[in-house]
Amino acid sequence: MENKLFVYNTLKRKKEIFEPINPPFVGLYVCGPTVYGDPHLGHARPAITFDLIFRYLTNLGYKVRYVRNITDVGHLENDADEGEDKIEKKARLEQLEPMEIAQYYSDRYYKAMELLNVKRPSIEPRASGHIIEQINFIKKIINAGFAYEVNGNVYFNVDKYSKTHNYGILSGRKIDELVANTRELEGQEEKKHPADFALWKKATPEHIMRWTSPWSDGFPGWHLECSAMSSKYLGEQFDIHGGGLDLLFPHHESEIAQSVAATGISPVKYWLHNNMVTINGQKMGKSLNNFITLNEFFTGKHPLLNKAYSPMTIRFFMLQAHYRSTIDFSNEALQSAEKGLKKLMQAIDTLPKIIPTESSNINISQIEKSCQDAMNDDFNSPIVIANLFEAVKIVNAANDGKEKLTSNNVKELKDLFNKWVFEILGLLPDNSFNEKQIIENLMNIILTIRTEARSKKDWETSDKIRDELAKIGIKVKDGKDNITWELN
Repeated sequence: MENKLFVYNTLKRKKEIFEPINPPFVGLYVCGPTVYGDPHLGHARPAITFDLIFRYLTNLGYKVRYVRNITDVGHLENDADEGEDKIEKKARLEQLEPMEIAQYYSDRYYKAMELLNVKRPSIEPRASGHIIEQINFIKKIINAGFAYEVNGNVYFNVDKYSKTHNYGILSGRKIDELVANTRELEGQEEKKHPADFALWKKATPEHIMRWTSPWSDGFPGWHLECSAMSSKYLGEQFDIHGGGLDLLFPHHESEIAQSVAATGISPVKYWLHNNMVTINGQKMGKSLNNFITLNEFFTGKHPLLNKAYSPMTIRFFMLQAHYRSTIDFSNEALQSAEKGLKKLMQAIDTLPKIIPTESSNINISQIEKSCQDAMNDDFNSPIVIANLFEAVKIVNAANDGKEKLTSNNVKELKDLFNKWVFEILGLLPDNSFNEKQIIENLMNIILTIRTEARSKKDWETSDKIRDELAKIGIKVKDGKDNITWELN
């Protein structure tokens, strides 16, 4: 390829020329969500980041196999080896089966990603659907001498691994520091070393999600799923592994150790990590209870929001920052993104109305090259956007009669916008969202009124809303904590 693509490799802590293991094929694995709650702004960041990378690599001519997992078992509270499974805890609170919770929130995630125009990956495996692969992976680690079984639990032996390998190669952490910072947790006395982590956990009698294994009826550790699934679909060594910076340690560090122990080779050539979305300087996330769900952004129903924001405003807001930079949420920043997106789309709408001239001094190819150079410099979307606004200035100047454009210039600008705005940045005109979201917003208003009626024991109004909606083909479902709807 004529232009070299440079990516920042977390493993090497520097930018490197991107050279796939088996060109033109590229294996891309991204850690997806743990599906136990509504998707929030923090979920949108990695989804949009790696959608951008997926789109650009495809545009360059690579054949990309994009794998993004769904975690539906094994992710315990506080990312630890003890405590309740996050999905099982949600299921217990809502008196549902864990897989009902996983399916419900998976569907919510898919719907939000569709609105954000995030492409579906090539393969989207679930942890619960790959238990056999995970058990076989553990067997390989045990046979290699880097894992041990205690009372039906299997742990990775970090201390033994560190004697011949570098546990900390990705994060830069030292094993002595890990000992000093390890919390005292129930079950910790089983481990040979405080830094050891669970590959398999024996299920307690009340634990619902359990599978038969050679060691116990139990469930796999959280870190294990990505090693097992990435190797199944992309091979023992593949090109890019991505995810949020918060996964760098212990999740991705442990993935490397597991894979090296099982296969003898480092699993990933390039590790890419997007930075966090913050609110008042603090990471936005479920564990801190400071998150805003995507649906709340789309409807404006959150105390911190001044108004509703469209999915394309959210996407544009994300793309305005480099993926390795933090993004701090504020209404002012979102409103600025909204204005910028509107200005960009208005220029695109204006372009066909411009009457071409016979001559012009405009050089559109330079803008195209600048966009290409920016993306080749570690996917620098903010610089791409800045260059696109140079094109916006040209369109507006031509529309005001201050600049001349030939018919070829108009075509070049149209091609520029189609390629960079729609194909690579993945933006859509906001009116593509309007119809769906107007219906969604109207239904949210109607169901809010119905919820208020029910809280006041106004059953007549509540039943009338339900029955009238049923007449037009909308089924209302009353849950324990919320009301949902679907088309009959």
